[in-house]
Amino acid sequence: MSIQVFVEGGGDRRSHTACRKAFSALFDKLLGNRPKPRIIASGSGDQAYRDFCRSLADDAKNLPLLLVDSEGPVEIGKTAAAHLRERWTGALPEGQVHLMVQCMEAWFFADKTTLAAYYGDGFKESALPANRRIEEIPKKDLLDALARATKDTGKKRYHKTRHGFDILERLDPQLVRQCCPSPTHFSGFLCSLSTSSKLRATIRSSGEGRLQHFLAPLPEAGRSGVFGRARLGTV
Repeated sequence: MSIQVFVEGGGDRRSHTACRKAFSALFDKLLGNRPKPRIIASGSGDQAYRDFCRSLADDAKNLPLLLVDSEGPVEIGKTAAAHLRERWTGALPEGQVHLMVQCMEAWFFADKTTLAAYYGDGFKESALPANRRIEEIPKKDLLDALARATKDTGKKRYHKTRHGFDILERLDPQLVRQCCPSPTHFSGFLCSLSTSSKLRATIRSSGEGRLQHFLAPLPEAGRSGVFGRARLGTV
C-alpha cells in the first residue's frame, strides 16, 4: 500500500509533469533514502480535492492525502480540515487534508539565495518582504513582490508555469521547514504522516518488519524542529 499525495499545481500536460517532478525533488532532498510518496499533480485546488475524494471512496489500495494552498490566512487554532470546510462541503478527514501556505510561491521566500541564483542579473532581492514568517504574508503581497524582484531579469517577470516549478525543484527544504513552523501548513503535513491513526493501522497490517523500517529515524539533517517527526513512505 502506498501513500498518494494529491497536490494543487499544474495545468496542461507539461506543467503537470513539472509540478510532479518538483514536489518529488523536494521530498527526495528532505527524506534522503527514505521511502517517498507518490505525487499526483491535479491542477487546480478544486480538481485536487475531487481527485482526493475519488481516491478516498474508490481506492482501497492506497492512502490518499491532500495538499493545497490555504488561499488566505488560517485562524489561530483552526485545523486544515476546518479551514477547508469554508471551501468544500464533502469529505475532509482530519489528518489527511493539509495546507501548504497562502500560495506555493511563499516557499520561494524561504530560500532567497536559490531564487536569486535562478534569475541571475537584474534580480532585486530588496523587493522581497523581510518577514521570515512566510505563512503570514498575504498572497497578493507575495506575487507583487516576485513581480517587482524579477521584472528586470533575463527570464523576465515571474510566471507560475514557466518558472514556478523550476524554482520549487531547486529549493532547500530545510529552509522551507524553518520558515513554516505552523502545524496547519507544511510542517503539519509532514508530521501528520507519522501520527495519523489510519496510517498507523495501515502500516501495522502490513507487518512488523515494514513498520520498523518505515519508522526509522530520519537523517540527522532532517531532525531539527517540528519536522523531526516527519515520515513518508510506501508500505
